[in-house]
Amino acid sequence: MADRSQSESALVLFSERLTNSAAFGTLFREGMDLVEETAAYLDGDGRTEAKALERSVSLTYATESMRLTTRLMQLASWLLLHRAVKEGEMTLTQANREKTKVKLTAADPGPEDMIAKLPQQLQDLIARSMSLQTRVRRLDISIHAAPAERAPIGNPLVPQLNRLKAAFEQ
Repeated sequence: MADRSQSESALVLFSERLTNSAAFGTLFREGMDLVEETAAYLDGDGRTEAKALERSVSLTYATESMRLTTRLMQLASWLLLHRAVKEGEMTLTQANREKTKVKLTAADPGPEDMIAKLPQQLQDLIARSMSLQTRVRRLDISIHAAPAERAPIGNPLVPQLNRLKAAFEQ
């Protein structure tokens, strides 16, 4: 029984260790850098590029920049939540409750033919944000996967002993 408790706590520790891993640190930095880069683009070169677009493409630009911003804010929320776990500011259980407010499926981009009409830098930011979202979703599944239900592990010799006992009782 003590072994079972230790193995169950090991599962929780593994999930918590994912947030302390170098991979999470890299993902966190990449995500925050992408948020900053996107904000700088949309406030700078993006404004200039948007003014030069045709009216129909300009509407797509506005829609896609809004989707991009929404996606990045959701990803940043998830990353900050899990950094709080890493820093010991909250437990993984608390983060699991809070993460229900984060929508990792929100704001997927529109049709590819419309995206292709947008300025190249915005297309690149959209593609990078989608890649980040895919990796965050994968990590989220790993960290927050429900522990598999296990059948109680008994003595593996019991079925054999029962058969022997039944054979000799006849």
